[in-house]
Amino acid sequence: VQLVESGGGLVQPGGSLRLSCAASGFTFSTYAVSWYRQAPGKEREVIAVISVAGGTTNYADSVRGRFAVSRDNAKNTAYLQMNNLQPEDTAVYFCGTAGVWGQGTLVTVSS
Repeated sequence: VQLVESGGGLVQPGGSLRLSCAASGFTFSTYAVSWYRQAPGKEREVIAVISVAGGTTNYADSVRGRFAVSRDNAKNTAYLQMNNLQPEDTAVYFCGTAGVWGQGTLVTVSS
């Protein structure tokens, strides 16, 4: 059972990144998926959730309108499209589902 995040990196303010969360070892399509982030010195916070079939999504106020969560159950992968990134979005981003966490991917927003 494994989740692997990818797609993080360094981006300038106003830029975009797309994170991926690849699942293996379980029936990915039967679980909702959550994206979390943890900034330096802060607690981990949930920022986006997508339902099993992808028809329902929810976002934290801090990212609503800028981030979009999606999934492709045929590829056992969830995505987080992040637009108009700001320095306060700098954090390690994790996906979680079925009681499993990935190792996280670092997003740094800086000029």
